Amino acid sequence: MLAFLSGCQVSPQFISDSDNIDPDIVAEVNSQPETPEPTTPQQAPQVVEITDVWQRLRLQLNIPVPEQALVERYREWYLANPKHLAQISERAGPFLYLIVDAIEKRGLPMELALLPIVESAFDPFAYSPGAASGLWQFTSPMARHFGLKINWWYDGRRDVPAATTAALDMMQYLYQKTGENWLYAIAAYNSGEGRILNAIKRNEAAGKPTDFWSLSLPSETERYVPQLLALADVIKHADQYGIQLAAIDNKPAVHVVDIGSQIDLAKAASLAEIDITDLQQLNPGYNHWATAPKGPHKLVLPVDKAEEFSAALAALPAEERLNWVRYQIRRGDSLGLIAKKHRTTVDIIRSINNIKGNNIVAGKHLLIPIAQQDATDYPLSAEQRVLAQQNRNSSRYSSKYQVKSGDSLWKIARQFKISTSELANWNGLSAKDTLKPGKTLVIWHQDDNRKGVVRTVKYKVRNGDSLAAIASKFKVSVSQLRKWNQLNEKKYLQPGQMLTLYVDVTSSNS
Repeated sequence: MLAFLSGCQVSPQFISDSDNIDPDIVAEVNSQPETPEPTTPQQAPQVVEITDVWQRLRLQLNIPVPEQALVERYREWYLANPKHLAQISERAGPFLYLIVDAIEKRGLPMELALLPIVESAFDPFAYSPGAASGLWQFTSPMARHFGLKINWWYDGRRDVPAATTAALDMMQYLYQKTGENWLYAIAAYNSGEGRILNAIKRNEAAGKPTDFWSLSLPSETERYVPQLLALADVIKHADQYGIQLAAIDNKPAVHVVDIGSQIDLAKAASLAEIDITDLQQLNPGYNHWATAPKGPHKLVLPVDKAEEFSAALAALPAEERLNWVRYQIRRGDSLGLIAKKHRTTVDIIRSINNIKGNNIVAGKHLLIPIAQQDATDYPLSAEQRVLAQQNRNSSRYSSKYQVKSGDSLWKIARQFKISTSELANWNGLSAKDTLKPGKTLVIWHQDDNRKGVVRTVKYKVRNGDSLAAIASKFKVSVSQLRKWNQLNEKKYLQPGQMLTLYVDVTSSNS
């Protein structure tokens, strides 16, 4: 007791209520001078300078990662495929700082910054069989619900800053709707809050646990959350796992500039003194040669070019933002034909020329905005040019030809308007080989009408599907569907059948 009391000033009231303590001892203790507690010099907290966005991100990954079979399976996959994350970390360079910064400002879990990896592998042109598009994989109804515009000129799902704002708005909405449970909210991002809430109610009614891992959900959703958690674990412990992530400077790489009105992208690139390909890599939301007439009037630029661009734009006369042509209407013309010829829309022509309805008069003139450069000078991304070399812009499709009696390589090549050497090479033959009836040859076709950014989509036929309905959904033709999949006109589609489609994501606004 003396040891406990030594160096302490004891309250008299406390002592008088204690029958077991000798008053003499108390007096002796209280009369001793107070001994100050020993002090240790305080060390100033070490300040760790964060120079890499990945470092900044991994320090804030805090959602617990449970020992679950699916989590382990995805962790093993990421570790077995290190090139996947290495490529993604390169692709994330322009936009990861922007996404991490937006999440921090809202106080949201940093794991959400990894959703674009799971959703699209950080490809803003990604397009799914369910017609979801962009880095965050919005469907058009959900995109519009959260404020993104989609039209002929522009698709907000591919506008990374705008889509990031919409995605985080959606995550906050889902967090509130699902009882402020982040695993529920992340699952709902994949399949909708209704499905998650119904699964919770079913478990409650059956007296079962209602944590995420106990819910009965679609297989895709059951895999979605484990995949994200496994990814978060791998990135958080990247050094430990030997995963190499391309360093991204912890500072803004891009700046969003308000341009006020429509501008030709080639003109904008010239003002910013950057290549048009680089400009369109940063602005994948624009489908054609100019920004959208009715907005949004924003351009994403390299941060070191933004000030220079703004000054040059301010000095540019408004009428020089676009090139104009004075077009004389000819017999047989329609607004639709004129718009298609000049790569614009009927609404734009109507608006500029104060036309109501569709009536136009031959001999009269129309004022039409046109692209400053040829269509081939407006590539939509440098990556797409690489893809074009790899798969001929995905505009090639194959068909099969069964050799008939009397056929020769020369005869078949002439029929399909290709060279004999091409046909031979495609089928591992010599140009002098004799063909046997019944042999199947592969014929590759080039669809020169397909432009823009093309993605290959694998579509699983569902009950009630028809070629016409699928073609309409993906903005392709029935004949293209038949050619790409060697479909017989007399055979019906079967549920579960897999179809391959080559979808131009810059024209798929549904």
